[in-house]
Formats: sequence, C-alpha cells, structure tokens
Amino acid sequence: MFKCLGQVSSFFVSDSTEVPWLSEPERSAWIALTTMFASVPPAIDTQLKRDSGINFFEYQILSWLSMTDDRVMRMGTLAHLAGGSLSRLSHAVTRLERQGWVGRRTTDSAEGRCVEALLTDAGMAVVVAAAPGHVREARRVVFDALTPEEVGQLQRIAGKLVLAAAPEMAGCLKA
Repeated sequence: MFKCLGQVSSFFVSDSTEVPWLSEPERSAWIALTTMFASVPPAIDTQLKRDSGINFFEYQILSWLSMTDDRVMRMGTLAHLAGGSLSRLSHAVTRLERQGWVGRRTTDSAEGRCVEALLTDAGMAVVVAAAPGHVREARRVVFDALTPEEVGQLQRIAGKLVLAAAPEMAGCLKA
C-alpha cells in the first residue's frame, strides 16, 4: 500500500514477545486510519474558514451547543465533545464571545460552581449559516466516496473505536 513500509518496517520489529505488534493488514489499516485523521479534518477546516470564517474546532463548539435543548453546556463537557483541552476551549470561547456568538456564565450546581458556555442567537445564526457548506464538504470528502453499505460499516466501526478509546463519549453517538 505504501512504498515506505518496506523501508521502515524493521524499525517496528522487536525481539520482545511482550509487545503485540501489528500484523501487516493491521499496520496498513492503522496507517490508512491515521492518514485519514491527518487529511479529513484539515479539508473540513479549510472549507469552514473559507466559507464561514470559523475553524473546525469553533464550528464543533457552536454545533454542540446548538444541539442542546437550552443551548448551554458545561465547559468541561464541551471541551471533551469538541475534542480539545479545557484551555484550548477557553481560548476559543473567548474569541467566540468577542464575536457575540457565545457567552459564559458561572452557576452553582449540586457538584459546586461550574462554568457553562451558552450559544447566543447570533451564534446560532452562524452555525445555521455554516452548516450547509460544512455538510457539502463532509459529503464530498467522506460520504460520496462510500457506498450506503460502507456508511453503515463506518458508523459501526467508528462506534466501536469510540467505545474503546473514550467510553464516556459513546452516549454522543446516534444510532
């Protein structure tokens, strides 16, 4: 699959029997998966920046907030769902606050004080305006390349990988 495999394969070989080294098919699948991680998000990011002036991380923040009943979410939860650290989320929310798209509030909860992000009406308008281009790009780089059967397989495989890597995120997957 990749010409470089023959050149680097000896790097991965070890005499240790304690390491469950990847088989050739597993290694090829792993390389395909990591290459996908390195190519699909930047394509989505480029489209969003070009067409909407926001990056993929910002879109994720706005999108996740838009999917809640009251357009409010705890910052820690939002960071987890958007795929960033709390620090990265805080910086992004500060930028989104300056635009008037997101607000923050501190609340007292049963678990103590927490900070929540809330999507403003202006922020909702931004995510609604960005969604059509985002969906077209997701279709172009993912779904147009797959058959309906492969889409089902992708959903099942992605669900299994999420469950293995971050079981707490499994509830976010829609059946």
